[in-house]
Amino acid sequence: MVLYFFAAFGYLVWKVIKEQDKFLNVLLAAGYFTGAEVFLRMTKAAPLWETGKYMVIGFSVLGFLYIGFKKNAVPYVLYLLLLIPGILVAYDDLSFDLNFRKAVMFNISGPLALSIAAVFCFGRTISFSKFLKILDYIVYPLIAMTIYIILHTPSNRDIFTSAASNAAASGGFSGNQVSTVLGLGFFILLTRFFIPYKNLLVHGTMMLFMALMGYRALLTFSRGGVITGIACAVVFIGIYFFVVNIKRKAFVTARVLLIVFGAVALWGASEARTGGMITNRYTNKDSLGREKEDITTVRADLMEAEIDAFKTNPVFGLGVGRVKGYFEEELGNTVATHNEVSRMFSEHGLFGILALLTLIFAPIITKLQGRQNIYFYPFILFWLLTIMHSSMRIAAPAFLYALSLLNINYVSEKKSTLRRKQTAQTRAVTNFGRHPSGTLQERRV
Repeated sequence: MVLYFFAAFGYLVWKVIKEQDKFLNVLLAAGYFTGAEVFLRMTKAAPLWETGKYMVIGFSVLGFLYIGFKKNAVPYVLYLLLLIPGILVAYDDLSFDLNFRKAVMFNISGPLALSIAAVFCFGRTISFSKFLKILDYIVYPLIAMTIYIILHTPSNRDIFTSAASNAAASGGFSGNQVSTVLGLGFFILLTRFFIPYKNLLVHGTMMLFMALMGYRALLTFSRGGVITGIACAVVFIGIYFFVVNIKRKAFVTARVLLIVFGAVALWGASEARTGGMITNRYTNKDSLGREKEDITTVRADLMEAEIDAFKTNPVFGLGVGRVKGYFEEELGNTVATHNEVSRMFSEHGLFGILALLTLIFAPIITKLQGRQNIYFYPFILFWLLTIMHSSMRIAAPAFLYALSLLNINYVSEKKSTLRRKQTAQTRAVTNFGRHPSGTLQERRV
């Protein structure tokens, strides 16, 4: 698997350097490692734990070297600058050799990937066909991961004896992260159910993997990724139904009915596979069917503690990476935060609030100015919901946020080329009979 990582890295770097469309190839490379990040972690193929985020950062910087960036991407430079005070506070309290490096890089690599990728994407236009290709590159490693999980999950029902997040059914890895990326893959492929692949065989294969990803995401028993994927799918379907013509609306309605039937079938298969334990999980019951007191699995207590930390340090916060120690002191719990929003409050204080407001309002303002992107609201929703249940442990929310900033050109490249030729021909004909003085003269043979 280590060879797989270096082979993929070398090939994608070569594509960026050698091929003409630098912008597309940078996004293809970043998208591929966004999809592959959890797979690389679970197979121990990544040289560093944060490799996925570093790949997004590295390829974006490589893109800057070739094509630069738009000067109006100031909001995301400001966002990055607003994180610096929290880093400086942490530097004063932690030893640099070990604690500072680990604590800061673990918590800041996600925001750093978001800001740099956002600067790279901001203000740029891409054709719809190329945009869909980027989404395919995110999905490809997720297909490989799905197959890996199926092959490495025990076939007996004994692994489903608890209603808690299930590592055994997640390829032996974190159910939260696996659920998040499988939910993302399910959502992306569901959108292609409405925007079909041109090749019927490819389309059928992708729809099969859509169902498999949804099924395996359920079996992780980690609800965050599943709920996020479903929420993004609902938003996309609503937007797509609104923008298409009446004839296409009938097509969308028929496909939605198929999805509903498919979802019922997936749930039934999950119910049978887990002996009914999946229902306990999603109805907030334990393995014996008893109602749990806390549906958030202690995350509400962590959020409350982070708000208290903000109240004690409202301007600069505790400093990056220090909230985990705060949990240990106040709650006797060493678990890391799962909520990026509350972490920004506790560790960055007022500067964190300003940074979050920048991330929320900057894309909305540009959207209102006319940027076209049918994935805008689903991707922003994915970013927000994911950072609220899984913080920024993986690169996916950062990269999808950046993709939401792209302006999509829905005119096909062939039609666009034809229009340019027709315009050029019209100008040529018009100018052919034009007198130097600017008046049209009668042509004589």
